[in-house]
Amino acid sequence: MKKELKAGVVHEVPQDIENVLTGNEHILAVWNGLTPIQRNEWICWITIVKKPETRSKHIVRMMKELNEGKRQPCCWPGCPHRRANAQKWFK
Repeated sequence: MKKELKAGVVHEVPQDIENVLTGNEHILAVWNGLTPIQRNEWICWITIVKKPETRSKHIVRMMKELNEGKRQPCCWPGCPHRRANAQKWFK
């Protein structure tokens, strides 16, 4: 049986993030307890980077911070994909 994994407002959960979230029952429960906007912020924060090694580091940090009870990435100005005036930068 597939575990429920909730998505964000704009972003769906990519496979690499899904794999780590569904591999940990506690983190999955924390993730599903976040608001759609909070989930969206984590997804965007991870996927917006260019280098695969940075993306991997963001995934590790997300898991650690969700485990600590943090609900969104620290020092992140927010998903630019949700703002119409930022769309020009993401074609």
